[in-house]
Amino acid sequence: MTDNTVDPRRRRFLTGTATVIGGIGAGFAAVPFISSFQPSARAKAIGAPVEVDISKLEPSQRIIQKWRGKPVWIVRRTPEMIEGLKGFAPEVLRDPESDKSAQPGYAKNAWRSENPEYLVLVGVCTHLGCSPSFVPEMDAAGMGSPWNGGFFCPCHGSKFDLAGRVYMGVPAPANMEVPPYQFLTETRLVIGIDKENAA
Repeated sequence: MTDNTVDPRRRRFLTGTATVIGGIGAGFAAVPFISSFQPSARAKAIGAPVEVDISKLEPSQRIIQKWRGKPVWIVRRTPEMIEGLKGFAPEVLRDPESDKSAQPGYAKNAWRSENPEYLVLVGVCTHLGCSPSFVPEMDAAGMGSPWNGGFFCPCHGSKFDLAGRVYMGVPAPANMEVPPYQFLTETRLVIGIDKENAA
């Protein structure tokens, strides 16, 4: 004969165990759902500011950092390169004063940067978006005169000086873009935060 009596302790144990296991399962099921609300690493990288260590950047060298899907160049200019930016006749450059160019207010000067030693540019030609070559040598072969170093786009022949200012008579219509940035220390800068708007 079967005993139909209910053991309340056993029932509580089984109910508690089922509740705990169900809660753990619900938690695991919720993790992907909740994490789908968070922006992906790729989405964060597209618009997020990027910090760059420039401590190992030697004079006349360039490093490339990706920001918002574009290459951003950081060039450390020598004193000769900085001096060479002054040596252009007004008719050589299309926009020598950067009046029609995209740059923060602190980069609207002859060297187009906050610190004359460091140039920060979006490394994209303003003609059709190609990536120009870095040709830092003064009087480099095939660059014509005057050439005090700069950037050359081999796609259609556009030339820019070492401040990203475009030469006259080339297809590119404007100076290269200077992105917003600020120096955190002497050896670190962040791209994507405008120092004029930083808190």
